[in-house]
Formats: sequence, structure tokens, C-alpha cells
Amino acid sequence: MKLVLHFIKRHWILCAVTILLLILDVMGGLFIPTLAAEMLNLGTSGASFDLLVNTGIQMAVFSVISGACGILGGYTCSVLAARVGKDMRAAIYEKSLKLSVYDFRQFGTASITTRTVSDINTIQFSITSMLSMVLPVPMICVVALILSFRLDTKIGLLLLAVIAAVLVLAWFIMHSAAPLFRRLQKLLDKMSVVLLENITGVRVVRAFNSEERELGRMNEAFGNYAKTSIRANRKFACLDGLSFFFINVFTVIVYWLSGAEISVGNLQIGDITALVEYSLMVMFFLMMAQMEILTLPRALECSDRIKAVLEHTPEITDLVEKEPAVSEKNSKDVLSFENVSFRFADAEENTLSRLNFTCRRGETTAIIGGTGSGKSTVASLIMRFHDVKGGTLRLNGVDIRKMPQKFLREHLSYVQQKAWLFSGTIAENLRYSKKDATEEELFHAADVAQAGDFIRSLPDGLNSYVAQGGTNFSGGQRQRLSIARALVKRPELYIFDDSFSALDFKTDAALRKALAQETKDAAVLIIAQRVSTIRHADQIVVLHEGQMVGLGTHEELLESCPIYQEIYRSQTREDEE
Repeated sequence: MKLVLHFIKRHWILCAVTILLLILDVMGGLFIPTLAAEMLNLGTSGASFDLLVNTGIQMAVFSVISGACGILGGYTCSVLAARVGKDMRAAIYEKSLKLSVYDFRQFGTASITTRTVSDINTIQFSITSMLSMVLPVPMICVVALILSFRLDTKIGLLLLAVIAAVLVLAWFIMHSAAPLFRRLQKLLDKMSVVLLENITGVRVVRAFNSEERELGRMNEAFGNYAKTSIRANRKFACLDGLSFFFINVFTVIVYWLSGAEISVGNLQIGDITALVEYSLMVMFFLMMAQMEILTLPRALECSDRIKAVLEHTPEITDLVEKEPAVSEKNSKDVLSFENVSFRFADAEENTLSRLNFTCRRGETTAIIGGTGSGKSTVASLIMRFHDVKGGTLRLNGVDIRKMPQKFLREHLSYVQQKAWLFSGTIAENLRYSKKDATEEELFHAADVAQAGDFIRSLPDGLNSYVAQGGTNFSGGQRQRLSIARALVKRPELYIFDDSFSALDFKTDAALRKALAQETKDAAVLIIAQRVSTIRHADQIVVLHEGQMVGLGTHEELLESCPIYQEIYRSQTREDEE
């Protein structure tokens, strides 16, 4: 709950106003039975009509005040919960932007989504319920007991006993329900994972006729969640039934005891009505509070899950806050690998070992190797998605760990292996790297990326709609748009991580030719599997099982590097066949 209180403190004025309005609502609701009892007593004792009217007017005034406070209190309570939820979502999203790939693997993408959406919804509902239904209960119980004891001690003691019994029962059930709600949240995560896999991988499911198998997985996940939910709801049903039983028993006993008290003149009929009203109001709020308190374990579990994300220390953090004082344009060496080694946290061996090469301004460096040789890991290290475990990686002569991540990435443009576009328009996607880019700049970058012609052929041009992930475009079109997005930024270093794999040879050749002119003032790093894509690079790094086994031009490597010779021969045979 400390986490929730931390976010509520930001809106303490709204919270105070909400509590005040709800207190006034409750006080008015408690005072009305007292006035009703007074009116009934006056009516049975032959009081004047004017006195009855005066009491009725007081009841009407308190009813209006209480109702108005209740409406306003409900509104401010909802606003408070919504603002807290917004702040919590913003905090989780901001923290998720700082998490590394390994951090995300620990939590799971589906779990982060569930925590951001479902868990915070649960917390919002709990805040509203606690303020409107649970917070007034202590005051209602105390005031109702005082009024009951003022009228009759025995009935006051009876009401106290009933309240104590209901509270003990609620605590016992809440304690036993807590593990069920913790299990429910974990099952919800699992359900989200299976559902996300099935939706994103629907083509694979259909291609292998595995609909029945995946339906079985989903039914199992849904069934486990339903069984646990039913077990939790049984506890609700038990508590509701016992609470109604206590209310009915209390009402019967009150009427039974009050008969004797009325006959001896200790109580009047209006007093009995007030006592019953007090008890019903107390029981009503207790029942509502019980229902909300029973959801409290779930809200607490959700709060702990949110807290785990917010308090998680990211694998990659900024070690310095100030930007390094370097003269970038005067440096020929843009990026340098100096004896760099890297190992994943859950791996037994290094993924990369002792890499030494430099990406220079005006030159193209290429990396090639077999599957699993560590090519894409090189790009991740440059972007500082992971930190090197040995050696140093320098940008303009400065260790990238000694500069803020934002500063580092401002100097880079990265086109990943799987092209990803955001929902919106083509123009919005191309401006993702430079918000104020002109339409002329966008078309220039698109022409270099060989995407200009197909953009102009679209009815809406740059304003054409892009579906989430760019699924309404072909793989080659997505890659060209991703390359154009990188070119709009005009950084010091371009990183193309197997970004030409979906392009035909003609488009690939035209793109490389245009790219050479566009990037002559920057360094270019191309990670590829096809020799034809990189054969004209100024230097080629050959990786094999994480080791750098060759460095040189295409011609030099054909003479000196057996691994490169093998890659070249295998691809040449494939082309001939």
C-alpha cells in the first residue's frame, strides 16, 4: 500500500476534498434516522403540526446536503483514482523504456502489459472502493454505537457484538483469500502469454493446422483461471450469506427486546425505528466494505507487482549525467571496438570474444558470419542494449559507458533485422527519427532507400496509412521505409542489421549505390548474411562462434580467410544452382 499512498500524495488536495465530502455524506445519512425517530415520537405524543413540519424540513435539508456531498464525493473519488492510475501507468512505461532486453526477459512482455493495464485497473477500483465504502465504516460504526448506547445499553452491546463478529469473519476470509488472488494474477499473466502467442503467430498456427492444439492450450489457461476465480467467489458467497444472517438475527432481537422496553416506557416507537436504521446502515456499509476488503488482497498483489517493476534496477544504467566534451566531426574514428568481449547473464560461454576493429567516417564496415556467430549482438552492444563484459567500446574516443544513453543514441541510426513500423502514416514513421523533418527531406531519404517510387504511387503518398507493425506493406517495403527513417536522422553512424535481406538484387544494388553517396560524411556498419551485400565494403569483419577470424576487403579475405572463402563458395553455388 505504500506504493499507492506515494502516488496519492501527489493529489493530496483532491484526496482531502473527497474524504471531507464523503464524511459529510455519512454524517447526513446518520442524522436523518435521528430526525425520523424524533418525528415519529412527536407524532405519537400529539405534538403540534408546526413542530412536525419543522422536523420534516430539517430532514429534507440534511437529505439534500448528504445527497449532494455523496454525488460530489463519488465524482472526486473517481477523478482521484483515474489520476493515480494515469501516474502509475506513466511511471511503469517510463521505467520500461529503461529496461534492457534481459530485464524484459525476466518480467515478460505479456506480464508488463498485464501490469500496466489490468493490475492498475484493479488498483484504481480498489482506491474508489476503499474511499467510498471502507473509509466511512469506522466513523459509521462509532457514531451508530454512540447513538445506540444513548438509547439503550443492551441493544448497543448487541450491535457491538454483531459488528465484531462480522469484522472477525471478514478478516478470516480475507486472510484465506489472499493466496488465491496471488495465483489469479499469475494465471492472468500466463493467459496473456498464450493469447499473445496465438494472435501474433496465427499464420504459423494455421500453416501447421495446429488450431486444435492451440485451442487446447487456451482452454487449459482459461480453465485454470476460472477454477481459481470460482474458489475465490465461494468465499464471497459465504461472507454475504453470514452477514445477512447476522442482520436478520439482530433485527429480530431488537424488536423482541424493544417490546418490553416500550411497555415500561424506557423506549418509544421512534427510538426503535432509529435503532433498526442505525443497525441496517452499519450492516450495509460493513457488507459493502467486506466485499471491497476481500478484493484488497488482489489489489495488494497487483501493487506488489507494480512495485517490483518500478523498483527493479535496470541492467543498463547511465553512469554519468553530463554529456562528454568531444569534437565529433574532427574525429576520423567514429566507433572503436577495443578487445571487446560479451557474455549473456544466463550463458556459460562468451558470445563475443576479443573484438578489435574501427568504423571510420566516410567508410563502410561490414560484419558477416554464420548463424549464431554473434553478428546482431554487435549491434546491441553499440546501441548499449547490453554492456560489454570485457574491453572498451568507444564513440569518438569516449567509452560509451561514460556518456548518457540518450547522447549515445543521438549519434546513431539503427535499422534492426525485423523492420518495425508504427501505426499512423508513412510521414509520421519517417519523422520518428527527426520530428521537424520537411516533406522534401522525407522524400529525399525515401528516394535513397528506394522507397520513393512506391510512396508516390500510393493515393495518399506520405499520408498513407500504416498498420501496426507495417503489416499492410510487403517485407521489402517495410525494410525500405525503415532504412528511410534512419536516413532522415543523418547521424554519425548508421547501423544496418541484416536490413537488406528482403530486397531483390536489383533494389539492393541501387540502394547500396545511393547509400554510398548519402553517407559519405558518416560511418556505416552493415551486418549481413549475403556476400553480395557487403563485397564493396571498405573492410569486412568475419565472425565465427563469437571470434573475429578475419578482417579486410573482399579480395583480401578471399585469399586469407578460410571461413569467408567457405561462405562465399556456398553462396556462389546457391546462385549458380
